[in-house]
Amino acid sequence: MKNLLLTALGSLSALPLWAQQHPNVLLIIADDLGYGDVSAYGSQTISTPNIDRLARGGVCLTNGHASSATSTPSRYGLMTGIYPWRKKANILPGDAPLIIGEEQFTIARMFQNAGYRTGAIGKWHLGIGQGKVDWNHTIKPGPNEIGFDYSCILPATVDRVPCVYVENGDVVGLDPNDPIEVSYKKNFEGQPTGVTNPELMTRVTPSHGHNNTVINGIPRIGFMRGGKTALWKDDEMANFLVDKVKAFLDLQNGEQPFFLYYGLHEPHVPRIPNPRFEGSTTMGPRGDVIVEADWCVGEVIHKLEEKGLLENTIVIFSSDNGPVLDDGYNDQAAELVGNHDMNGGYRGGKYSLYEAGTRVPFFVYWKGHIRPVTSDALVAQQDLLASFASMLGQSIPEGLDSENHLKAFLGKTKKGRKGMVIEAVGRLGYRTDEYALLPAYKGAKRSITGNEMGIVDTLSLFDLRSDRMQELNVIGKHQKLAQKMQAALEAERIK
Repeated sequence: MKNLLLTALGSLSALPLWAQQHPNVLLIIADDLGYGDVSAYGSQTISTPNIDRLARGGVCLTNGHASSATSTPSRYGLMTGIYPWRKKANILPGDAPLIIGEEQFTIARMFQNAGYRTGAIGKWHLGIGQGKVDWNHTIKPGPNEIGFDYSCILPATVDRVPCVYVENGDVVGLDPNDPIEVSYKKNFEGQPTGVTNPELMTRVTPSHGHNNTVINGIPRIGFMRGGKTALWKDDEMANFLVDKVKAFLDLQNGEQPFFLYYGLHEPHVPRIPNPRFEGSTTMGPRGDVIVEADWCVGEVIHKLEEKGLLENTIVIFSSDNGPVLDDGYNDQAAELVGNHDMNGGYRGGKYSLYEAGTRVPFFVYWKGHIRPVTSDALVAQQDLLASFASMLGQSIPEGLDSENHLKAFLGKTKKGRKGMVIEAVGRLGYRTDEYALLPAYKGAKRSITGNEMGIVDTLSLFDLRSDRMQELNVIGKHQKLAQKMQAALEAERIK
């Protein structure tokens, strides 16, 4: 295993042999960040120098995909190495039970088995607890029960209650004399909402939905009462989570490697940047929080440098799904987008089976070990589990959808997957490295957010080499290929 690993790395680093064999791994996942939202792919309308550093100093993947075009399913695939549609994973409310079984194999458990210290900080959205959550006592199961030694998470999304951090199962800053109550069915008697008391919505107003309990001047999805001292402050969230990451890194003892999952909350709605980032772009709050997210990445990279950890840390940056403009609030994202192409020339976005639904920023950086390269290898986030298991000599269960593409992630080959299932809101298509097969879909062409949702009338095959916008259906010219891809999709369905 040692010789195989050193060959794959191709490095003459002076790091100790144990460190070369067991590098730290930092996985940063942004929330709703599009392929065109980072300047590393050529955007001239927004600057993300810290994220670009990872892309330009490592493997810049141009055909890297999330496991789904929405958050909960995407993160499920990332954590388990299993296609999320096999679990029928959907976007979860804030009080949903954990959708990963306590006995289930996860990427965190794999790293634990290899002797790593593991952590999960930031956006979670995989459920927590077993059903009706009592937020006033230690909540189990959660990240700590599926392989993470430490966790400090947002239970769901920033636009959903409860608006609190949960650290190792306990709500941070909770006053036991002011217990938290949460419901996604009905409001608590006497509690104001965005509908009954619109004057409370001082920060942003809803464009659709998002009109229940108002916290910090922002109306949310769901109803919440109590927990006043535990409520997060939206414009301080980036600082809070970055500080938690730094504290996790400060505990490194120089012997035990770490695996850290860091879930950024940007640029998911509500987009409330810290005041120092307000106006940093011409694109309103959405552009400003992307700059804030870039700052977060820079702060963590600087911390790794300060601790002397950067040369022994593989940093992976990606997004949970494609981008969206209006996703529930009147924050002027659609009006101020200007000539910024958040999709990077591809069609669709969040919720969409078109390419921009799952093709996301994807960079792998390892200072001194990876030569900078741009790669069009077809890879997916669920492949990280099998790839790192291979690197560390760890066995994984049979039947996972994760594939070992370690060489592609480390820039040693530009060959990746031969094919994979793509998914958006329960609809399935199939991708090869050059073609996308999308199913007939009867329904609205666009969601309420404006993103294109699918094809209305006919099975379609698109050649992505010449048709990034997926406007020309070439199924008539490539019927055998379409049949082969359809057969591959059906074979995956019945596994």
